[in-house]
Order: sequence, then structure tokens, then C-alpha cells
Amino acid sequence: MRFGILGPLRVGGGEATVTAGRDRTVLAVLLLRAGRVVPVEELIDAVWEERPPATARTQLQICVSRLRQRLAVLGLPPGIIVRDPVGYGIRVEPDDLDAEVFAREVEAARAEVAAGRHPEARRRYRSALALWRGPALSGMTSRSVRRRAQALDEQRLTALEECVDVELRLHRAADLIGELTESVERNPLRERLRGQLMLALSGVGRQADALAVYREGRRLYAEELGIEPGAALQELHQRVLAGDLAVGGAESRPMAPVRALPRAIADFTGRQQTVARLVKEVEEDGARIQLIDGMAGSGKTTLAVHLATALGDRYPDAHLFVDLHGHSDRQPVSPAAALAGLLHQLGVPGDRIPADVDGRAALWRSELSGRQAVVVLDNASSAAQVAPLLPNGRHCLTLITSRGRLTGLDGGRPSSLSVLAPEEAVELLARVVGADRVAGEPDAAAEVARRCGYLPLAIRLAGARLAHRPRWRVQDLADRLAAARDTLTELSVGERSVGQAFTLSYAQLEPAAQRMFRLLGLHPGGSFDNRVAAALAALPLPEAQDLVDVLVDAHLVDEPDPGRFRFHDLMREFARQLLRATEPEAERSAAVERLLDQHLHVAHAISAGMEPAASRAALVLPEPPRPDLVAATVTEGVRWFDDNRSALPALVRLAADENLLRHCWQLARVSWYHLFTQGHLDELIDTHTVALGAAERLADPDAIATVRNYLSSAYFRLGRYAQAIELMEVALRLRQRLGDRAGESTVRRNLAIAYGANWQFTPAMAHVRAALEMARRDDRPAAISALLNNEALLLLGAGRYEEARAVSRRQLALAREVGDWPSLWHAVGHLGAVRARLGDLPGAQRFLRLALHFKRRQGNRFGEGEVLNELGVIERLSGRPEAAAALHREALAAVNQSGDRIAACGSRNLLARAMLAQGDVASALDLHQRVLADATRLGARFEQARALEGMARCLRDSDRGQARTYAGRALALFRQVQSPDQRAVEELLAALG
Repeated sequence: MRFGILGPLRVGGGEATVTAGRDRTVLAVLLLRAGRVVPVEELIDAVWEERPPATARTQLQICVSRLRQRLAVLGLPPGIIVRDPVGYGIRVEPDDLDAEVFAREVEAARAEVAAGRHPEARRRYRSALALWRGPALSGMTSRSVRRRAQALDEQRLTALEECVDVELRLHRAADLIGELTESVERNPLRERLRGQLMLALSGVGRQADALAVYREGRRLYAEELGIEPGAALQELHQRVLAGDLAVGGAESRPMAPVRALPRAIADFTGRQQTVARLVKEVEEDGARIQLIDGMAGSGKTTLAVHLATALGDRYPDAHLFVDLHGHSDRQPVSPAAALAGLLHQLGVPGDRIPADVDGRAALWRSELSGRQAVVVLDNASSAAQVAPLLPNGRHCLTLITSRGRLTGLDGGRPSSLSVLAPEEAVELLARVVGADRVAGEPDAAAEVARRCGYLPLAIRLAGARLAHRPRWRVQDLADRLAAARDTLTELSVGERSVGQAFTLSYAQLEPAAQRMFRLLGLHPGGSFDNRVAAALAALPLPEAQDLVDVLVDAHLVDEPDPGRFRFHDLMREFARQLLRATEPEAERSAAVERLLDQHLHVAHAISAGMEPAASRAALVLPEPPRPDLVAATVTEGVRWFDDNRSALPALVRLAADENLLRHCWQLARVSWYHLFTQGHLDELIDTHTVALGAAERLADPDAIATVRNYLSSAYFRLGRYAQAIELMEVALRLRQRLGDRAGESTVRRNLAIAYGANWQFTPAMAHVRAALEMARRDDRPAAISALLNNEALLLLGAGRYEEARAVSRRQLALAREVGDWPSLWHAVGHLGAVRARLGDLPGAQRFLRLALHFKRRQGNRFGEGEVLNELGVIERLSGRPEAAAALHREALAAVNQSGDRIAACGSRNLLARAMLAQGDVASALDLHQRVLADATRLGARFEQARALEGMARCLRDSDRGQARTYAGRALALFRQVQSPDQRAVEELLAALG
């Protein structure tokens, strides 16, 4: 090897060939980051630490130059140290650096362990450890180098521990004691090494010495860290005390292998990552008790048997299985009966099996103490049921399955099974019914898997129905599942059914938990929190949380994120069936109303803190029925809307279906601001269309006008201005008939923006000024602030910049006076845009950056995109097109998230102008052409014009005739929309002749 860092720095064949201290530090850092570029600043920090001289860069270049010369003298190839704009790097071949060879050998050893080839794994580990000549880079004083070298030393210790595990398994305890004693003396706080030394000493019959090693460790942990040894070391200590660690080399009596596992399912599908993780935990981490839990039908037993069979070669003496009937129509098996069955499987005669459970447990542990066995304890009901069944031999693996989470089992490593991934579910269906049959109908197969909720049991039962009906297509099964009033009935074959499996889990709950389970079935989808559970069940929050925890532990409810809960689709249907069968209709209706009230009042309280003052004042709700639950939730802020994004549209539909019409339209209304500013326009249209139907069924003109106004905002954002205007014109007439001047002012304000976006400035200005007159007459300052915002936007679009500045200043002062902060930051942004148009680029940047900061704090993605585009134009006009392009790309991402397609066209047009300014004519032209196609489809005349102007500018030097054509078309469109941009195009046409 050409370089060595696993010990003192070595180059070529010696250790003192690079003598200069700084040169050695630079070379060490480069070798620690071999194959990567190390920034100059990092190298300077390593050499001079806190006090680099002013000439540090020059001195670093001199160090590198000396190193190159020295390495060339040693016969290393030229160019081995490379220069990059960022820093320096060193090129090494795969066998040049001892640290890389070490890492490669360790990975190979781990692969051998995973494959069960322990002698070969030992050889690989020892080959890797032999590369070490002492602590990594010993003698180097740079703190940066020492920090990275310590990481290498840690890797060596980990490899040594893994190697010792393998060698202990190979019964080489006697060979290890000296090495382990020395390693523990150097690393006295390392528990794994200390435990391995105890195992080695016990393995040769030196239990007293092993106990002394433990006592010394316990004393050190108390003095140095103030803690007791870890659970694993304490357990090992107890085993040494109990004398159940076999003496190494002792002959065991011959025992016939036992094979009592059920037949592994041939079509086992999916769970590859879970299986790989469990194998790694068993083989590498020594996790010999695995707890596999999950909801009914998730495939726990199948996975356990598959894993036991796959690992069977590692446990040649016995493969044991017992069904504990923890969740079945039988009584759970007692520990005494389970132990008797397991001992019978081992071939112990009945007359040798003690009558009492303690005697059976002792005999069970004794029988397994010298065996390598895998034990599957299936369908456990509790930790108390399985605790007496756990073997204590360190060469035994125990796999425990349960529908509930088992706590209190020391050393147990839990794994909770979820449902299958969609592609795994389809693969399982294909294995059950035949791959050819599924391959011909992939969409139908995917629909069957979805209808089964990706639950393995449901897919197997559905597939079994299909497999026994050769004339059915997969689509026939999908149609039956879609049309079924009771999907659970369809998912049954013979005596097996999904509903039966669920019933067994439900039956074991206490009555209060059963009631909570049934009521939670009313939640229409998505996740929910403990406050929703408390509202549904009309319970105090702590009591509701306890009941939900019970359901989670029983795997009747999932907890995908801390504090967020959800149903599996089939489990929700099961809960609803139980609800219909057991709860009076009046209680069910009251629970639905409580559910809707909770979401309505929380959404109203949170959105009130985000909406402009003028719009949030329009909806007044009574006091919430559960103010404690609302107060406990509103602190989540906008995150609550994100967490409930899928649930809110479903709740709006639920309110409509339950004829709770006022809840329906009000819940849609209070969800509006978040959906609009975050660009969730499909959900906005969905919720407000349902809400409009509810308002019309109520025959409430105020509700109808309100919903029409807010529904129009989605069509506005999508560029469908005619639909938005039609909705608002009807809303305006309703407000006028009601004599609702405040409502009329709000609709006019929005109509002004819609007409302005459609480049109809005359009706736009008429609406905004009529609304301003009404707001001033009624002395509504918050409404005036909002209207000034829209007037400023219109004036900006029309090119009337001085007027826009005056209006924005009035808006700024008024918004500050009334505390309307969203409106205030709009005004700051408008003032920045005005300054940019009037040529004050530095002043514009200051205003725009301030506005950007607060738009981001608000989570207003559309507003953020607007400001980023303004800043990008300033960068381009200032001669920094690269910075401009970066800002326009950021803006494009923001407006895409907001859902505004026309604004996305605008961002892309500006990005193309920045690309042209960088000299990338071809890319700019291509982007403008694509924007032209999209803007034409959307009917966005202004963006069509900007795209045509950009295309003309791209071709002005290469095809002046085509450039004139494009510029002429752009000018015609700019004149149609009365845009001030027409002046720039007129100048372009003049320049083109």
C-alpha cells in the first residue's frame, strides 16, 4: 500500500518520508477524505486552527507544491494531488490506502456473517484488523485530524467486537481472553467488550473472574458516568451468577434435530426490508428475542415462520412452534400447557415433565441450554403469558407474534408490521391467482389490492375466491368489491374472514375502549389526534388518550406519527358496522356533530390568525362546545391544516350527507385560506362545491354569496377568470339584495382583482373604487386596507407607478394602524415593486427582501413567488443574470405549489430572459416557445405577449425577419391588454428595422 493512516502516517514504505509538520497535516486531511475535494478553508483550519495568518492560502499552496515534489521523489504518479476551484483532493487506487482496504474487508466479513459462513468471516475480520499499526494517525496534533482519526479508531473497535462475536460462536473463547483483557483495559467504559470478556472467561469455566470483570465495570460506570451498567451487561451478569453459560469445549450429549415449524408459505411476498432488518438484528446485533406485532391479518405468523425457516440452518438443533391462542375463539394457552407442548416437541417423555409451571420452566431452560434452537411463540396475548417460555441459551432465537404490543419483556426487540406496499400487494395477489391472470389486468389487480386495504389476509382471501372461479376476470372481483355494501363479507372464504379476525381483537377490549373504537369509525379518513377522540366520545382529554393508547397497543388503530392516529380502511368499516349495530341513532348523530364542531372551531381559530382582517371579520361563530380541546389544538397553527388536509374535504362531505348544512359550508369557509395560499386548489373546489350545494339547500343567501365568493378564488388562481367573475357577479347581486354593504364591498374587491388579471382595467377600477367609497362611508378601516392593496395592484399592472406608490403608502399606514399585518407586508412588497419600476433598484431590493421574509413566515407561497420574481428582475437589470435565474427558479417552485398556472408561465418567461442574459440563447428560446404554448392554451394574453417578445429577443441577431414577426405579434397583444410593456416592444421593433 502506498499510504497508511491506520497508525502513524506512512507514505511508500516508511513512516518518516514526509517530515514537515504542515505538509503532514495537509496530507493527512487529504487521505482522510480520499477521493473527494477538501475545501481550502477546511485545510487552513486543520493546519492553523483558530489563528490562520493572512498569507494562509499562499502558504497552503507552498505546502501542496512541496508534497507533490516529495511524492514524485517516492515514485508516486504525477497529478496524484489534484486542484479544484474549491480546494484540493488526492487520487488513490482501491489498494493504495490501508483505511479503504480495512473498510472493504470489514464489509466482506459482515456479508459472510449474514450468509452464515463464520470461519470465512473470522478470516476476513482478522485480515482487516491486521492492517492496524496503532491508533490512527498517531503523533498528529491537529484537532481536525485527531477528530477524524478517532472516528477511524471507533471503526476498529466495532470491527474487533464483531470479530469476537464470530470467534465466540466458533468456540474460540480461550484464544480471546488475552486480547480482550488488553482491549478492556484500554477502553474500560465500552460495555460490549466487557461483556465479551465475561463470556470468554465463563466459556472456559472462570466464572469468578467473569464476575470480577463485571464488578470492576460497575464501579467505573458509577464513578465516571454516575450510572448503572446497561441492561445487556446486567442480564449477562445474572446469567453468570445462574451458571447457565456453558463451559467452552464441553461435550454435549447427542440430540436428534427437532423440526416442528409449520410449513412455510410458498408464496411469501414482500416484507424484504423487514426480513433483511430482522436478519441483521439477529445475526449482527445479537437480538435473540424478536417481538412481531401488528393488526389482524397483517401476516405476523407468516413472517415469523418464513424468518425461522430462512434462519433455520443457523439453529440446527431444534425448530419449535406453539400457538398460544392469544386472539382466537379459544381460551389462551396457559404457560404450563405451552411448556408441556414445547418439551414434548423436544422429545422429553411425559413422565419427566414436572407438574408445576416453575419445574417445567426450569427443565425447558435446561433442555435448551446446550442447543442452537429457534422458537416461534405465535399469537401471544400478553407478556405474562410468554415470559416463562423464553429460553435462556445464548444460541437460541425466539420469535413472538401478537396482535397487541408486548411490553415488559427484557431484551425483546419490537417490530410492528404495517400493511403491504401497493406493488407488494399486487405481487401477492399474482402469487395466489397466477401471474398470467394478473399481468393481463394490471389496473384491475391494483384496484383489488386497494379495496383490500393492502392487508395480506384480505388479499389472500380475495385471491382465493378468484382462484376458484376460473371464468372470473380480475375486473369482476374488483367490481364486486367496489359494489359491495359490506366489503368485509366479500373478504371471506369458508370459515376464514377478515371480519372474524377483527372481531377477535375487538372482543378483548374493555367496554370503554370498545365504545371509543366504534365512535372513531365516524371519522371519515386521514389521521386524527387525541382531541378529536375526546370530542367524539365526549370525554376528558386524558381519559380519551388512555383509550386511544389501548386501541393502538391492540393494533386496532395505527399511530403513523407521534400523536397522530388513523384507521386501516377495512378496520374503519368494521368499526362503522359495530356502531350501526350497537349505538342508538341519536348518539351517533350527536357524535358526528361533536366531530364537526371540533374541526370547525379549531380551523376558525387558526385561520383567524392568518387571514387579512377584512376577510376574517366576516364569519362569526358561537363559542365552541369544547373550548378546552380547541385551546389545546390551536397552538399547532398551520401544521394542523397540513395534518388534516385529507380529512377536511371528507368532513365537509360528511356534514352534507348528515344534513348538517351549516357545519358544511362554514367548515369549507374556515379551511379556505390555507387551501388557497398553499395551492391546494382541487380540495378548495371540492369543499366549496359541496358547501355551495349545502348553502342552496339551506336557501341562505348570505351563505350562498359567501361560498360563491371563496369558490371563485380557485378558478381565479387557475386562470379561469370568466368562471371566477360569473361566480362573484351572482354573489354581488345577492349582497346587494341583502343590503349587506360590507359583503358587497368584499365581493367588489375580489371582482376588481379578477377583472384586472383579465386585463380589463376599466371595470376593475370601477369595482375597487365603489368598494372603497362604501368602506369609507361605513368607517371600516380593515376593509379599506384590503381594498387599497387591490387598487395598488391594479395601478401597478396599468403602469401608473406614482399613483401605485401613493396608494401603497396609504395602505401601509392604515394596515399598521389597525394591526392588519398580512396587508402591511403586501404594501411593503408593492412599494418595492414600484421602486423597481421607477429605477431605484437598491431601494426596491430592501423593501422586497423584507416582504419576502414575512411572506415566507406566513407560508404564502404565491406571494413568495411574486416577490422572488421581482428580485430576479432586479438582479438581471443589475448585470447578475446567474443570480436572477436562481431566483426565478425558486419563484417557479413557489407558484407551482400555489397552483397558479398563469403565474407559473410568468416565472418561466422571466427565467428564460435571465437565461438569455447569460448567453444561453437556445435554452431561452426553447423555454419561451413552451411558455407560449401553455399560455395560449390558458388564454393568458399577457404571458403570450411576453413569450413572443422573448422569442424575438432570442432571434434578433440570427433571424431578424422572424424576430420582427414575433415582436409584432407581442406588440398587438400588449396593446390589447393595455400593458406598459408595449413601449419596450416598440423600441425592439424599431431596432429590428
